[in-house]
Amino acid sequence: MIRFFIICSLVFGAFSSVGAASLQVKVQSTDGQVAENAVVSVTPITPGLVLPDVETAATMTQQDTLFRPFVLPISVGTTVTFPNLDEFRHQVYSFSKPKRFELRLYGQDTTNTITFDKPGIIALGCNIHDNMLAFIYVSEAPVVGKTDADGMLTFEGLQAGEYQLNVWHPDAKRGETAPLNVMLDEAAPTITSMTVDLRSVRREQQPPADESY
Repeated sequence: MIRFFIICSLVFGAFSSVGAASLQVKVQSTDGQVAENAVVSVTPITPGLVLPDVETAATMTQQDTLFRPFVLPISVGTTVTFPNLDEFRHQVYSFSKPKRFELRLYGQDTTNTITFDKPGIIALGCNIHDNMLAFIYVSEAPVVGKTDADGMLTFEGLQAGEYQLNVWHPDAKRGETAPLNVMLDEAAPTITSMTVDLRSVRREQQPPADESY
């Protein structure tokens, strides 16, 4: 059992006159390790909140025989491009229920696109290179992002009000954590904690063992 702490602080500046704030989230384990690639989805509860525009385009690159990024959070309806920047061919596929697809062998500087119209977790692989693994998290929430190498994530342009947070990590045994409600206002910063069970063996792509690719 690994405990994840989500530290949410309100940062008020130029938006304070209209009750807007940025939400900063930090995710870490009980032993003090930061949690990179944790996806945080933010859904408003307070009626009438105006949210930032939803991004409708994203990129999942194949480079150095790896997918980049390892975890890609997007909103439902987003079109993802899959450029191949390697000198050899890749064949990207997914057997995940929300979006099963296969991009037939294609070479350097070629790009394919897929639109993800259903929520869920998409596990990606390459039929040619077994070391390649990545995840696309397709969220129904209007605001979604992931933590960086320091376990940090900041959402800008949120209005003051009540929101629901969900956290997912590729090593989680049971998908998302239970949802948590937080209130963003001009009072003291909000500090909350959540827990998630993680697999004993971390699922993460590794550089290829054979450099002759």
